[in-house]
Amino acid sequence: MPRPRKPASPFRYFNSSPEVIRLVVMVYVRFPLSLRNVEDLLFERRFSTSVR
Repeated sequence: MPRPRKPASPFRYFNSSPEVIRLVVMVYVRFPLSLRNVEDLLFERRFSTSVR
């Protein structure tokens, strides 16, 4: 009898941690900011994102 497979993580292709991705999406959706502004905001807060 085969073992049940774990569901694949939706974050498996990203270099950043899931917590950082969730934070970026939350900030982008909640506030009227561009992606560039969100990236600058996180950079100022010393978050490491692998966007580029």
